[in-house]
Amino acid sequence: MNIGETGIPSGTLLQRDLLQSHRQDVRLYLLTYSSDGLRVKGYLAVPDSKGPCPALIFCRGGIRKVGMPRKRRVMTMAERGYVVFAPFYRGNEGGEGRDEFGGEDRLDVIHAITMMKSLPEVKPGLVPLIGFSRGSIMALSAAKACQGVGPVVVWGGVSDLFDTYEERVDLRRMLKRVVGHPRKQIDAYQSRSPVYWVDALKVPIMIVHGTSDALVPVRHAWKLAEGLKRSGKDFAMELHEGFGHRFPREQDDKALDAVFEWLSQKLQQMEISY
Repeated sequence: MNIGETGIPSGTLLQRDLLQSHRQDVRLYLLTYSSDGLRVKGYLAVPDSKGPCPALIFCRGGIRKVGMPRKRRVMTMAERGYVVFAPFYRGNEGGEGRDEFGGEDRLDVIHAITMMKSLPEVKPGLVPLIGFSRGSIMALSAAKACQGVGPVVVWGGVSDLFDTYEERVDLRRMLKRVVGHPRKQIDAYQSRSPVYWVDALKVPIMIVHGTSDALVPVRHAWKLAEGLKRSGKDFAMELHEGFGHRFPREQDDKALDAVFEWLSQKLQQMEISY
């Protein structure tokens, strides 16, 4: 058990505030929980159900206010029968600490898994993860580091931060400030690049990517898939022709249906042998 400077174990739920929900079948909360002595916040969406539901953690993309999880997105996932938590990561929306774009803040996902398992609405079992954009780094890092993680979906995900530095001129200042320079802080970039540690991943992985994604080019999907294939991992990939970083509403709903069908199948297979 990890205990931060406050003496409160990491993964402890500290506060739950009910928020207004525009979905009659989903309750929405703002949660505050402990992560290495820091107070970290996130959205929790709970489907109205007669019994506990499986948990799922949605790992947001972006940094700070850019890429914050949308309430509609979290509730849409919950409508598919999961209790969904979307951490903001440390340093965001009133949370303590500093967002490190996949540094120590990756622990916020690991401790969120512990917190989710303590909730009365959550059915015991593995916790699958969906990582969007930068969130893929967070989700796969958690899958590599801790037990109790279910299948992982990487959606429009960054798989090589060295490539991101070259591709996204608009992000270079932020990356140099938060992560460092790729030629000087090599370890920091490798630790945030799943293609360098695919061998350590033990869970099924689904890759979802738009072929016309201008923010995270589809090469990230191909590089991750090639690494997983070389390592003999259980993975699937769905490329959506002509789609960008975010999909149009109708196509997004169809892609989500396919993701949750895959999650349900893989979760059932994993829990049989868990």
